[in-house]
Amino acid sequence: MPQKRVAVAMSGGVDSSLAAALLIEAGYEVVGVTMQIWPSAQPAFGGCCGLEAVEDAKRVAYKLGFPHYVMNLRDIFTRMVIADFCQEYSLGRTPNPCIRCNQYIKFDALLERIKQLDADFIATGHYARIEQSPDGYRLLKAVDQTKDQSYFLYTLGQKELQHLLLPLGNLRKVEVRELAAKLSLSVSTKRDSQDVCFVPDNDYRSFLASRIPLKSGDIIDTEGKVLGKHKGLAQYTVGQRQGLGLASNRRLYVTKLDATSNRLVVGTKDQLLGDTLIANKLSWVSGKVSNEPISIMAKVRYKSPETTARLRLKNGVAEVQFYQPQWAITPGQSVAFYQGDVVLGGGIIQDAGAVVS
Repeated sequence: MPQKRVAVAMSGGVDSSLAAALLIEAGYEVVGVTMQIWPSAQPAFGGCCGLEAVEDAKRVAYKLGFPHYVMNLRDIFTRMVIADFCQEYSLGRTPNPCIRCNQYIKFDALLERIKQLDADFIATGHYARIEQSPDGYRLLKAVDQTKDQSYFLYTLGQKELQHLLLPLGNLRKVEVRELAAKLSLSVSTKRDSQDVCFVPDNDYRSFLASRIPLKSGDIIDTEGKVLGKHKGLAQYTVGQRQGLGLASNRRLYVTKLDATSNRLVVGTKDQLLGDTLIANKLSWVSGKVSNEPISIMAKVRYKSPETTARLRLKNGVAEVQFYQPQWAITPGQSVAFYQGDVVLGGGIIQDAGAVVS
């Protein structure tokens, strides 16, 4: 029986490198693929797919004895990720470009490209698990809850999951580094990338200022009193406290970016609490969804803990009612829905509701 061929999306880090090694050990024929997504005018592109990442991935591929390719996805990445990132900020929303990259680049454009390599599967170093059940494929949280990345993968459906392998889902991060060291992989101690890959030095304010027009406007409190001037809504996000330039005897936080009136609304920490949200652009892992209200666990950002909530679908959007108030629910960010370890799906936060007193 011929070996199944898998294309490993290699970021030059320890996770995707070990994923490739584990798949070789499991009997797969492995080819490595690194996406070329950095703009041609930005040779110092960093993060998971920069020039350094390509070299690191090539060294690992050479050591482990499999071919490595670089695939040019620059144009679609610019259109679908960078342009969207800028547009969302210009509209007063705070996007998550990593989720969009997974949805439109890794598990769409790249998944199509690997067919040129006659690959049966694509694999990544994400910390999450895939399980086949009588009802189809299920996406599960990783065993290592401190590294679980299922939040970033909620847009995956049955079409993608049947061609996806996640070799690290049952491992803990410390085990991954130990195994990489035993194999003498040069990236075994490489630092994890935490930044937005296409934003130099993670300075998103300067990045946006060079790409979208910034218009000054009023900073107001929740009662409409003008407190000062902002430098352009794209320079702020909900929950921000630093850099407001306000003199006040209270700690003030951004509570809302009103793009319609170009006003930045600030308030106290308590005024950032909300117990409802509306989400659109919904994705469901199973491809099926009940219109009946269901009890779920929800996560409103990657670093936020899951919390119990009630989910109800109405007119193509999700209404989520939290049992405990959440802090700084942010339009543009993603909300992921869970039941136990199972990822149900998620969507983009469109609006958030304050706690009803």
